Amino acid sequence: MVKTLVVIPARYGSTRFPGKPLAKIAGKEMLLRVYEIAKKGTKNTDAHIVVATEDERIKKFCQEKGIECLMTSDKCKTGSDRICEAVQILGEKPDFIINLQGDNPVCPPNFVAELIKTFEEDQSADLVTPVTQLNWEELDELRENKKVTPFSGTTCVVDKDNYAQWFSKNIIPAIRKEKELREKEAKSPIIRHIGMYGYKYDALFKFSKLDEGQLEKLEGLEQLRFLENGMKIKVAKVDYGAFRGSMGGVDSPEDIKRAEELFEKYGEF
Repeated sequence: MVKTLVVIPARYGSTRFPGKPLAKIAGKEMLLRVYEIAKKGTKNTDAHIVVATEDERIKKFCQEKGIECLMTSDKCKTGSDRICEAVQILGEKPDFIINLQGDNPVCPPNFVAELIKTFEEDQSADLVTPVTQLNWEELDELRENKKVTPFSGTTCVVDKDNYAQWFSKNIIPAIRKEKELREKEAKSPIIRHIGMYGYKYDALFKFSKLDEGQLEKLEGLEQLRFLENGMKIKVAKVDYGAFRGSMGGVDSPEDIKRAEELFEKYGEF
């Protein structure tokens, strides 16, 4: 069985939403919801779950709830850097390390389980990340969103063995004869990336020492550094089920209401 570490980065000092991890969603703190997702997603596995924060208020909350918490620096440039620091503080050497963002309380627990399962089946992968195939309605919605916010939403192309070939803020691949394809297929060929990562231990620390890539800078996508340096990214294909097409993380107070509406409509995990 793969020894897994789940790190939940929870930063109090968000510019757009200070104190975000402790904001309540339908009466329960967002960070507690994410921790419960991690617990459900790692059921029956050899997993260790820890919160990584830069703030004493979050540490105190974790202590009150019986959640293990580490204090990390507020100088980390990327999420991967914070994960590296947390692993170094723990002094452990897990096989697989999952970065489960503390501001994503609507992440289905089975996404965590699928990352672990995918890595167990192919431990040659340096990174595992989830993707979901869009239906035509969702593709149309993504196209409309990009007219307003062109850098929202990341798409991915994969090979026959489910290794990622590329990620982009553009919608890739282009679709020839789309009208004919829509008549034959229920889903589009577009795969949308979900920003959640599971790292092989050695690959995480190799990544942290690499310089930012040129294409990574252009696209603004951290995972491209792996591909630019010949590292292997395996995708785990997942489905939101009832939550299909739902929001990603909570970035603003307005998103709290959206999350509550989703739980009211679909139920909680």
